[in-house]
Amino acid sequence: MKALPTIGGLQGVYAAAITPRGKTGDINFGAIFDLIDYLCAARVGGIALFTGWGEYPALSVDDRARLTYLAVKRSRVPVLAGVGSATFDHSLELAREARSAAVAGVLLPPPFFYKYDQDDIFEFYTQFASQLGAGPPIVLTGEIAPETAARLLESGRFAGIEDGSGVVESLHRLQACAGSSAVLAGDDRLLVIARSAGLGVVSAAACAAPELTMALNAAIAAGDEPGVSRLEGRRQELLSWLDRFPVPVGIKTAVAARGIPTGELPVPLSAAKRQCLEQFREWFKVWLPASKKLASHA
Repeated sequence: MKALPTIGGLQGVYAAAITPRGKTGDINFGAIFDLIDYLCAARVGGIALFTGWGEYPALSVDDRARLTYLAVKRSRVPVLAGVGSATFDHSLELAREARSAAVAGVLLPPPFFYKYDQDDIFEFYTQFASQLGAGPPIVLTGEIAPETAARLLESGRFAGIEDGSGVVESLHRLQACAGSSAVLAGDDRLLVIARSAGLGVVSAAACAAPELTMALNAAIAAGDEPGVSRLEGRRQELLSWLDRFPVPVGIKTAVAARGIPTGELPVPLSAAKRQCLEQFREWFKVWLPASKKLASHA
């Protein structure tokens, strides 16, 4: 079977973008354009739309298709579009719209909400690739057993797979079964390990602090161990804060602190969490300038 096209540059750092919302919950396109502009200015390797950090289950198919088209036109770096949904048909429709928008690739998790056995997941992906046909390249994401992932990647229909577990052993298992297919780390905790091994990364932290993330990426590529240590230590301070909040609360708050309207949080927070979030907001306003200065001198 002839393999589908691969995604050029998939070994880089893709920023997992949030989706700014307006007061009524609709997409704030002006804010997303500002977000895309500052991510491109920081020279991220690419932008990943509609990951879990982008709140894709809360958005309509039409809104996601429109944003994908406009984002590709706006962006100066490759765009990956998440096409996850609750149904096969909606995911397929999103992938076809993404193809028309000329995305660099699509991120495809199994359908959410219900639990599926591995044989059903295998059938889902197999039929999806068959019905989508030529392009765009498909990256597997979500909870897929290593044995199922290996069978799918061996088919030649899929460009790669993202591991969001944050577990080193899981990342290594996928590397072992991926063959020539690309492997991406989808958890910021493994960024240094993944980039040191030449793997791609989908990074939420890169949405909040792309300057620091890309300086770290450059230090890894240069083999600058002292620089990696300094920059990663700084980045871990941010990650420790983000771990205190539900996805995507911390990232949305950080992006808003940078002056980009992000809209309401997806769910109400407890009084204790709201207080903690306010502390994070004030901390980030001090942390960001110092981190950008560190990145500029790296």
